[in-house]
Amino acid sequence: MGDQEQPRWLDVDEQRQWYAFAYALIRLPAALDAELQRDADLSHFEYLVLSGLSMMPRRTQRMSELAKYTASTLSRLSNVISRFENRGWVRRVPDPADGRYTLATLTDDGYAKVVDSAPAHVAEVRRLVFDVLSPAQQEQLGRISELILKQIDPDSPSMADCIPTPPSVHRD
Repeated sequence: MGDQEQPRWLDVDEQRQWYAFAYALIRLPAALDAELQRDADLSHFEYLVLSGLSMMPRRTQRMSELAKYTASTLSRLSNVISRFENRGWVRRVPDPADGRYTLATLTDDGYAKVVDSAPAHVAEVRRLVFDVLSPAQQEQLGRISELILKQIDPDSPSMADCIPTPPSVHRD
C-alpha cells in the first residue's frame, strides 16, 4: 500500500458483531414488509408515508419534508402519493404559504387505513425489536442508531425532531 495507512481490519469480535448487525439490517425490513403486505396490503415504505402524515398537524406535510422523513427521493414519494390519491387516501395541493411546494394531506379514508394497519404492525415491531430488549437496551439502541445516522448524514435531524407526538394513541 506504499505510503498509505494500512486498513484497520475488524477483529474476530467486531466481525461477529458487524455481521449480526448487517444481517439484521437486511432481515428486519423484509420481515416488516412481509407483515404489512400480509395484513394491510402495504409495503413498509407505504406505511411510513401514511403513518408520517397521520402524525402531522392537520395530517398535512410538504412533500419535500415527507421525503426526508421517509428517507426517500421526491420521485419515489410522488409515485406512491399518486397511487394513494387514486385510492382516495391522500390529496395534493400547492402550499398556500409558498406555491413552489406541494402539500400532501391524508384523507379520512387514508387515516382509517393507517388506524386499521397500525395494531398488527406495532405488534410485529414490538415482537421483533422491543420485546427482546431490556428498557436499557432499547435506550442504547436509540442512541446508537442516532450516532450512526449522524455519521452517515451529519446534517440529518434528530429522530426526535422528525417524529411529532401523534394526536391519538396511534404510534409506529
